[in-house]
Amino acid sequence: MSDEQPEKRTPGTPRDDRRQTGPVTLRRAKVPATTADQRLLEGHRGADWLHADPWRVMRIQSEFVEGFGTLSELGPAVAVFGSARTRLTDPAYAMGVEVGRLLVEEGYAVITGGGPGAMEAANKGAFEAKGTSVGLGIELPFERGLNEYVDLGINFRYFFARKVMFLKYSRGFIVLPGGFGTLDELFEAVTLAQTRKVTGFPIVLMGVAYWQGLLDWLRDTVLERGMINPSDIDRLILTDDPHEAVKAIRTYEGPPA
Repeated sequence: MSDEQPEKRTPGTPRDDRRQTGPVTLRRAKVPATTADQRLLEGHRGADWLHADPWRVMRIQSEFVEGFGTLSELGPAVAVFGSARTRLTDPAYAMGVEVGRLLVEEGYAVITGGGPGAMEAANKGAFEAKGTSVGLGIELPFERGLNEYVDLGINFRYFFARKVMFLKYSRGFIVLPGGFGTLDELFEAVTLAQTRKVTGFPIVLMGVAYWQGLLDWLRDTVLERGMINPSDIDRLILTDDPHEAVKAIRTYEGPPA
């Protein structure tokens, strides 16, 4: 990795009025009012889909090809999820930096969603430890491309293609405090493990005060009513200690190859 430092700016702030749609950069008047995901999922356009949707299949296919081709030789990696809204002064930001650093020291690449906040923190830790810092970005109206600590980045139009890359190339997940997007990624991972669509892998929740209420609800309400099994909760590891989080990943699968 180059010793060159990333550009200096306040983390999480836009460089300009810009939208990254796959490999294409759009600025100012060229920024569309909707995203590719939004246009795909809108079902009230009559017969327009006959002309548009079949061609979208080719674009979706290209995202899978690009992702597989870029990440196939990545090596052992761990995904770190968390909120794009996490501020520099939030303890979760420092936690993310430490997690990224420790993962690299254990021989893992760090994969995040490539955005600001907690994602930026984990990428920063990996960058400063001179490891592989990966960002899987997504086209959103309020995002402005990958954070400056990403060395290997892919921009996706479609959430589902991006999720496949997280799951296929990560050997475990570390989840920092986050909102709906983080919860979506967390519960999708748990669901796929529960249904044995993927082999089991460790899922670490970082931030005891933040996640304890969710775990209590899962145990006292969801489990109590028989909606899940005890093993579904047992697969979730709760800690405040970055060293313990990384140790849980390493212990589960053994040292990286």
